[in-house]
Amino acid sequence: MKILLIEQLRKSNLSSNRFLTRFLTSFSILPTLYIRRLAAITPGKHKVTILNERYHQRNITDEYDLVVIHYNTASSSVAYKVADQYRKKNVCVILCGLHASALTNEALKHADTVLLGRGECNWLDLLKDAEKKKIQKIYPPKSLDTEHCHLPSTNVRLPGFVLMGAIEATRGCPYQCHFCPEGNTPNGNHFYTRPVEEVIEEIRNLPQKIFMFYDMSLTIDPSYTKELFRQMKPLKKHFFCNGNINLLARDPSFVSLSKEAGCIGWLVGFESFQQQTLDSMGKSTNMVKEYETAIDLIHSHNMIVIGDFMFGFDTDTPDVFDVTFSMLKKLKIDVADFTIVTPFPGTPLFKKLQKENRLLTTKWDEYTMFNPVFQPKHMTPEQLQRGVFSLYKQFYSPKEVIQRTMPTILNGIYPFSSVAARNLLASFNSMFLTK
Repeated sequence: MKILLIEQLRKSNLSSNRFLTRFLTSFSILPTLYIRRLAAITPGKHKVTILNERYHQRNITDEYDLVVIHYNTASSSVAYKVADQYRKKNVCVILCGLHASALTNEALKHADTVLLGRGECNWLDLLKDAEKKKIQKIYPPKSLDTEHCHLPSTNVRLPGFVLMGAIEATRGCPYQCHFCPEGNTPNGNHFYTRPVEEVIEEIRNLPQKIFMFYDMSLTIDPSYTKELFRQMKPLKKHFFCNGNINLLARDPSFVSLSKEAGCIGWLVGFESFQQQTLDSMGKSTNMVKEYETAIDLIHSHNMIVIGDFMFGFDTDTPDVFDVTFSMLKKLKIDVADFTIVTPFPGTPLFKKLQKENRLLTTKWDEYTMFNPVFQPKHMTPEQLQRGVFSLYKQFYSPKEVIQRTMPTILNGIYPFSSVAARNLLASFNSMFLTK
C-alpha cells in the first residue's frame, strides 16, 4: 500500500512567522516523534511518504491508499480540513494524536478510523485490516510490553534539512500532572524503557552531532538512565534532555554523569515558584525549596537550564509575573518558556473547569497555550495574557539577553551557542506578541 504520514504541527502565536517555523523545524524542535514511530514500525512492503510541514501544502490527490494525520488540539481544524479533502477523493483517512484520543467521536466525523493512544501496536493491527479491506472505526490502545510491540528506532529520515536529531530511550510518564495531555492520554502513564544497547546503536547512527531526547523525563528511572549515560560516553555526542527537580537536586552523581555523557542542558518543567500551585496540580516531582540546589548543580557542570513556566493556575494572583521574573534572575535560569495554563481535552484540568462552567471557549484553534480559554480565579483573562506577554518581553529584552548570554561563553561552545540561539530567537519572537 501507498501510505502518506502527515505531521501536523501546533499552531502558535510564537511561530506565526514562516521563517521561524522553518528554523525551528530544522532543529527538530517542533515536530513530535509520533509519525516517525509509525514509519519505523511499518513493514517494508509498504511505501511510506512523510510530510512534515506546518500546513499541508501539497495538492490533495487519490494516489495514496492510506493517509494518516497526527494533530493536536490547536491544529485540529487544519487536520479536519485536510482529512475532509482526502475523503472526498475516496482515500482512507486515519486520525491520531492526543486530541483524537481525547475526543474520538469528534475525530470520527472527519476520518474513516481513529488510532487511540501511542499508536505502534494498534497501527500494525490497522495495516493488517486495511490489506483485507476490513478496517475498523476505532483502534484502542494496546500495551507496549509485548514482543510484537517492541519499540523500534525512530531514526527515520525526514524531508528537509534537520540540524538536530531526536530519539526516545523511554516512553510514558507515571506522574499524570492534572494539566498534562501526554500523561493522561490512553496508556500515557505507562512507563517503558528500551534496551540500552539499542538506544546506543541508534545514537551512534544519528547523522547529527547534537540531538534531543524526546523522553518525557530521563529522571524517572535513575538506574536505567545512569547505565545509558555510562555507555554514551564513548560516542562523543551532545544532547538535551528533560528531567525533574527531585532527582536533579538530590543526586550529584547523576548530574555529573549526564555531563560526561555529553549533556548540554536540562529542560525542566518548573511550572511555578509557588509550592501550593504545584501541589494543587499534582506536580509531585517538584519542591520549590530544591530549585536553587538543582540549578546550581547543573550550572556547576557547565550545563544550561531551560525552564518551563505556566500561568493562570487558581493560586496565581496578578503579582505572579513580577515574582517569577525576580526568581528567574536570582536563580540565573538560562532560557525560559512562558505559557498560559491550557485545559486540554482529556485532562483532569479540563474536566474540572468544564464542571465549574469556567471554560470560555471550545474553539480548539484558541488552545495554543498563549490564549486564555478559561476564566482565571484571581484575574481577568486579559490580565493573564497581558502578564504572560509582558513577562516574555521583559525576560527577552536585549539588555537581559546580553546579561544572560555572555557569561555562558565560559561554559564552552555548545552551551554558549545554545543559550545565544534560544535567547536571540525568543527576543525576535517577542516582536510578534500583541497584548
